[in-house]
Amino acid sequence: MMKSYATVNDIIKTGKNLTPAQTETAEILIETASSKLRLIASRYGKNIDKMIDDTETGEDFSNVVKSIVIQAICRALNSFSDTPPVTQESQSALGYTASMTYLNAGQSLYFLRNELKELGILRQQFGALEVFGNYDKRNDD
Repeated sequence: MMKSYATVNDIIKTGKNLTPAQTETAEILIETASSKLRLIASRYGKNIDKMIDDTETGEDFSNVVKSIVIQAICRALNSFSDTPPVTQESQSALGYTASMTYLNAGQSLYFLRNELKELGILRQQFGALEVFGNYDKRNDD
């Protein structure tokens, strides 16, 4: 089994109060989040464990990885609560209609694109396409 990037105590230290049920769930989610992040990184040719072991930036990188894993776990834990966070709500009157969009309706564990960019896993890419080939106007007779 590979090492986990965070602990339940790390989540509590960030100010998140956990119920006993959430603590159990968090322990499972920590393993899952660590494995998922490791797998995502390997798809892009990165090895997070090697990046953490780097002598120059490893300690700082380890703290950032821990923070990102904790954020993903907190998002998942918020969706398991009795009152999950809502991002959008609309209501009507006489015929009474209420509509809400939940932050994490599927209750899944996920990482945001900006978090993966922060770790250097995703990078902006660019490319160009030469439309006219190697056409040179100066040599056209």
